Amino acid sequence: MNLSVKICGMRDTGNIREAAELKPDIMGFIFYRSSSRYAGDSLTKEAISSVHGNIKKAGVFVNSNYDEIMTLAGKYFLDIIQLHGDEPRDLCVRLKKSGLQVIRVFRIEKELPLRQFKDYKDCTDYFLFDTGTDKFGGSGQKFRWELLDDTDVGHPFFLSGGIGPDDAEKIGAINNPFFHGIDLNSRFEISPGIKDIEKLRIFIQEIRDK
Repeated sequence: MNLSVKICGMRDTGNIREAAELKPDIMGFIFYRSSSRYAGDSLTKEAISSVHGNIKKAGVFVNSNYDEIMTLAGKYFLDIIQLHGDEPRDLCVRLKKSGLQVIRVFRIEKELPLRQFKDYKDCTDYFLFDTGTDKFGGSGQKFRWELLDDTDVGHPFFLSGGIGPDDAEKIGAINNPFFHGIDLNSRFEISPGIKDIEKLRIFIQEIRDK
């Protein structure tokens, strides 16, 4: 199974350096102040420099404006902008035109919001599906992944929401040609923002061996 692996919610320099050695495809940093994994007060140039090679750097934002996003994208050398709020299509268009890749998050409850997808396909690179919650940011809980089976999403997507160390088999069973990658966060943590590197190592190897 050739899935992209994104490790998100990183902020500690040493932990970032160790996670980078696992060679994920993307490493994510959260710039939403209400998040317990907010990186803006602790992310250093030293940490960013350790995200080397082909690892892309993603910034996660919630209802931030264009200027704020672009300022932080320049400061932290971001390659990808992940929009996790109620951001309009126009913002996605502007970010794409700036040369950044864009991930638009959709919060999934009882069904996939297929009607909304069509408005964002041409101004994003990927969708990300997370579990619906009344708060912004992830809940660490799964939605019904079977909703993805054979559904014509029509756009590459990442799966998020409660992925844990024991889920490699379930992920391998998802049947959708647009399934592009997985987003790993809270279920692989020792504490908010600090990842258990050994759990990540084992799980990423399982995924890449499928």
